[in-house]
Amino acid sequence: MKRAFFLILLILSLLLFIPEVHGKTKSHKKPIRPVNTATKQKAEKEEPYKAFIVVEASSGKVLEGENIHEKRAPASVTKLMVAYIVMEKLTKGELQLDTKITVSKEASKIGGSQVYLKEGEVFTVEDMMKALLVASANDAAYAIAEHISGSKEEFIRLMNEKARSLGMVETEFNSVHGLPPSSGQKEDMTTCNDLVILARELLKYPKILEWTSIKSEGFRDGKFIMNNHNKLLTKMDGIVDGLKTGYYAKTGFNIVATGKKSDLRFIVVVMGSPSAKIRDNVAIEKFKKAFSQYRVINVVKKGEIVDKDIYLEDGRYRKIKGVSGGDFSFPIHVDNKGSVKKEIVVPERIKGEIKTGQKLGEIVIKLDTEVIGKVDIVSPVFVPKANLFTRFIRKLGLNI
Repeated sequence: MKRAFFLILLILSLLLFIPEVHGKTKSHKKPIRPVNTATKQKAEKEEPYKAFIVVEASSGKVLEGENIHEKRAPASVTKLMVAYIVMEKLTKGELQLDTKITVSKEASKIGGSQVYLKEGEVFTVEDMMKALLVASANDAAYAIAEHISGSKEEFIRLMNEKARSLGMVETEFNSVHGLPPSSGQKEDMTTCNDLVILARELLKYPKILEWTSIKSEGFRDGKFIMNNHNKLLTKMDGIVDGLKTGYYAKTGFNIVATGKKSDLRFIVVVMGSPSAKIRDNVAIEKFKKAFSQYRVINVVKKGEIVDKDIYLEDGRYRKIKGVSGGDFSFPIHVDNKGSVKKEIVVPERIKGEIKTGQKLGEIVIKLDTEVIGKVDIVSPVFVPKANLFTRFIRKLGLNI
């Protein structure tokens, strides 16, 4: 009995010394560390561009864009205006592809991207243009400018004059090559919208795409290999065939690119990307989207007869049918349910003689009710005046 009593007391004593436990089980999880907000901010995605535009080349229709009128430094894209001036001079016969250009001391000292021209070296216009558009050679740009205008200052004046004549109202050139400005100098400035205007003008010259599509070529008898800075030529091989890239630290990575697939040609401009890879990826995405979402309809073909008579009061012939003076095609979104219509606008009667190619009226092209383009109606032949007797009889109301 006593043993049982002492055993009970022992058990109660032990129970009194067991520590109190709150909750059902103890947690063995490690404490959660606070989030490092600085690291999180660094990991945020960089802005892929400052501005871009996508345009169908033949019509100039803007398909997509952002900040298209924001003025930015184009860097070496500036050289496209140099190329435009050269093409104008070649077309007018003021330059030839085999015209010799002698390198000046000043041209040989230009840094950045270059083909390392030496004072007194002589190259043809074609050699210099390849250096300009393939290697983005600043020294070649300077040498071309001096040859054409006598000085870089006079050539810059010409560049701005041409920009104004093309309607590039948001553009100001202050260099011939696009290098960052020296202290006290102003930057070149332009916009995506203006660069499209320039690109569309350049596309009128097939020689430009012949040069800008070169991926790699030797210079100075192959002693120097020029590699094109436009890597879209490889990344979109068979589609992209121009035009020009540009970069310096302050303005970022820029490109004016063009590509063709079947009967569709687009121009994509991207400005202010943080890297060449990001810039190229943006351009590729825009090209792929445009090619997949649009189709081109050929509305008017140059030289087709416009089936509407125009009466000639004084002409040897009493009436004439005009022809279309140009082609017109238009990009239509694949989901577009609208219809394209042509409206013929011509006068009932025309006085005097009619010259070959003289404008007689217009074909107005509409997508539903929106005017999307106009094409001149022109005379396919020369129609001289009828003689005085014939015109007199006609005024009497006789059918002659």
